[in-house]
Amino acid sequence: MTDPKTQLHQYLTNAQEAILWKLEGLGEYDLRRPLTPTGTNLLGLVKHLACVTADYFGSVFDRPFPETHPWFDEDAEDNADMWATPEETTESLIALYKRVWAHADATIEALDLDAGGTVPWWPGERATVTLHQILIHMIAEVNRHAGHADIVRETIDGAAGLRDGNSNLPGGDPEWWTAYRDKVEQAARQVAGL
Repeated sequence: MTDPKTQLHQYLTNAQEAILWKLEGLGEYDLRRPLTPTGTNLLGLVKHLACVTADYFGSVFDRPFPETHPWFDEDAEDNADMWATPEETTESLIALYKRVWAHADATIEALDLDAGGTVPWWPGERATVTLHQILIHMIAEVNRHAGHADIVRETIDGAAGLRDGNSNLPGGDPEWWTAYRDKVEQAARQVAGL
């Protein structure tokens, strides 16, 4: 049986891979455009995850990521980490995410699950953590945003699924999906009395 740290690390890696897969094959506009009322966009999710991953697997364990992220500075604009400015290239943000990912992998490999750290932005009674806690926290964080990316990508071009080679969806053709969606809509209307 695989040890718990390896299992947790693999779950995190799977989620990180899914995030980048959701960007594949899209043009600049589709990567950047906001598709929810709160501005959720694919490249912004990558930028955000690069920032939080760098902090949780860096400074929390006294292993700071060597690059700064001005989007998290106290004087930064609200949500500066959630979208890409015109000056920030897709390539540079993906490369940043990959560098942060490698830094996180090094932290995970170097420390035991019970290694202690401090999350200074968490309330004092919860600020002392272990690598185990942070791995679970970041698996949840990355998967939460992978879910956002799923919906955003499906909205853009209909592409859906868990990750490349494993869609985790029924193999229906477009007609099947239309009939399925219509069935779900009809059920909702029936319950609402519409």
